[in-house]
Amino acid sequence: MAVLVTGGARSGKSRFAERYAETLGTSGLYVATMTESDDELRARIGAHRRRRAESGFPWRTVEEPLDVAGVLRRADAESETSGEVILIDCLTLWLSNWLLRLEHEPDADERLERLIGELAEAVASARRPVIAVTNEVGGGVVPAYPLGRRFRDFAGWMNQRVAEACDEVFLVTAGIPVELKRLAFRPDGEGETGH
Repeated sequence: MAVLVTGGARSGKSRFAERYAETLGTSGLYVATMTESDDELRARIGAHRRRRAESGFPWRTVEEPLDVAGVLRRADAESETSGEVILIDCLTLWLSNWLLRLEHEPDADERLERLIGELAEAVASARRPVIAVTNEVGGGVVPAYPLGRRFRDFAGWMNQRVAEACDEVFLVTAGIPVELKRLAFRPDGEGETGH
């Protein structure tokens, strides 16, 4: 089972994803993509760690800002960890890490597209339940700088690719999760409900 959790900043995405993970498994592998590059980020990471520790749910953490698909493949290659769910928090930070790393490379767009495809494939083929947290970033003003516009565009494409690979997609707004795939309009009528 693969799940994507999306929403705006401070919408409650991570908290919901952690609680949902507790219903899907008996332990969790937390794949953290944020790097401790300043005091504010260190404080955010600390708050996330405390919340997980206080939940009573057994988490083990892997800090991996770039090779998330590799973490998923390695988890599948490990001896089966019964009941372990994988939570990736978050894909937009992962994308930002890659975008900054490849910013001046001539083939950056092609490499990003390939990395997004590898990530979506790893999520879709994982043998353990996977929950991936991401951000909706395209609902505001158009970024003033080219790098910001590239990030916005790639984040939208990434979210579409990963959502397609997932069984469930939740939008979290004001702390309220809504599952979108069940509500999605299907032009061919397949899967429609309530109409």
